[in-house]
Amino acid sequence: MMNKRIFCLAILFLLLGLIPLQGQGIVFKKNIIVEEDETQDNVISWGGEIRVEGRVTDSVINFGGTIIIAGEVGKTVVGFGSDIILHSTARIEGDVLSLGGILDKDPGAIIKGDTIYFGTSDEVSKFLKEGFAGVLGFSLLPLLIIFKLITLVIWFILAIILVAIFPKQISFATNQIRTSFWPIFGTGILSIIIFTGLIIFSVFLCFILIGIPILLALVAIGIVIKIFGRVVIFYFLGDWMFKAFGGKQASGLLAVILGLLLFGLIGFIPVIGSLFSFVLSIIGWGVVIRTKFGSVENWFKRK
Repeated sequence: MMNKRIFCLAILFLLLGLIPLQGQGIVFKKNIIVEEDETQDNVISWGGEIRVEGRVTDSVINFGGTIIIAGEVGKTVVGFGSDIILHSTARIEGDVLSLGGILDKDPGAIIKGDTIYFGTSDEVSKFLKEGFAGVLGFSLLPLLIIFKLITLVIWFILAIILVAIFPKQISFATNQIRTSFWPIFGTGILSIIIFTGLIIFSVFLCFILIGIPILLALVAIGIVIKIFGRVVIFYFLGDWMFKAFGGKQASGLLAVILGLLLFGLIGFIPVIGSLFSFVLSIIGWGVVIRTKFGSVENWFKRK
């Protein structure tokens, strides 16, 4: 539990640029080697090579580049546009997800969870590799696509944080979407209307100064609701997609990743993507308000 909290806080500080990740149970750099007698908690790379010969207790994640596993991974191996190579001595306790790369598994390699592979052509795979490796240089992708990819990465990090800290609440809220969809949808519409009205009212109050702290408080509340609700939506979409392809029950991390990918792909479609995002925002607001952040079945139900 302590390692998870350190992991979540470290990534938050990474986004803010306040502290480096090395030394906090996380390795986040381009090329990473975990030696045979070495243990790391989480390993994340952007466009480099990850080689695990020892043990990673949690997850291995790479955006572009290559993942080579000859040792043990305690949870999930995720590659976005990455080649994943599992040697015969590799042992993965969780799932393996490969999107837009090559998955090469030697005989003898053990994957205890699910294996999900979305293969692409060589040209698309090369595009993803070069795109992730050069996205920070703003030279290989159009500005709009870069912005969308960075946004998806930020959402991915936020989703990992929330799933690690609030797994039960997010799972409970997701189940409520299935059982009480229309009440949640109606609650979402009403909540957005009321919240918009409060924002407009506080803007008018800003002219007499008293509205400034109210406006800031409302904005903060809105951000928290949107983040939690959006992660619940990712979980819901990913779990639905996993079961649609014949899976039984996806882990929280895997469901969030699949849901984020589906959300991101649809978001690239003009008009339809915006409408899709708006509808999901309504559902996200509704499920957060109705379940009080996944803590009750119906917050408005009389006792």
